[in-house]
Amino acid sequence: MSVARLPAGDSGQCPKRSKPDAQPILGFSDEDKIGTIQPHDDALVITLRIGGYDVKRVMVDQGSAVEIMYHNLSKELNLKPGDLTPYNSPLIGSEMVEVDFIVVDVFSPYTAIVAKPWLHTLGAVSSTLHQKAKYLSKCQVCEIQGDQSVARQCLVVAIQHRPEAESSAKAERGL
Repeated sequence: MSVARLPAGDSGQCPKRSKPDAQPILGFSDEDKIGTIQPHDDALVITLRIGGYDVKRVMVDQGSAVEIMYHNLSKELNLKPGDLTPYNSPLIGSEMVEVDFIVVDVFSPYTAIVAKPWLHTLGAVSSTLHQKAKYLSKCQVCEIQGDQSVARQCLVVAIQHRPEAESSAKAERGL
């Protein structure tokens, strides 16, 4: 496991104002569900700018404490071994907009997973129900729209995936 530190988002901070109600409030309403297929239980899968590239199939995981980048993406971003550092400490996030990704070499239908550290650093609020993440940038509410079609494709790929090594190891043991 290795760590890659890459920019992934916008700080979204508004200048301090004298009135406490001057800053927009982040929230969701039924209008935010327009354009989504309801009811659903789809993951929030977005396209996110990472390392200067638009990266598709990034899952937003509100319950995870660490950002994950899969090995194939690190190769596509041309990250060299010198760009990565060994990771052997507890899985915690940073307080900068720069995100520490754990690079793992395992199968995933996703290219990356952003989690609580990214959400908190960006000041973002996400909703799988509404298929959106919202954050403040220059005192305006910005939205990142999820893609339910891609989320469902990722789910199908994950369900259909049969690990070659695991299957052959079980076959050799007679399982």
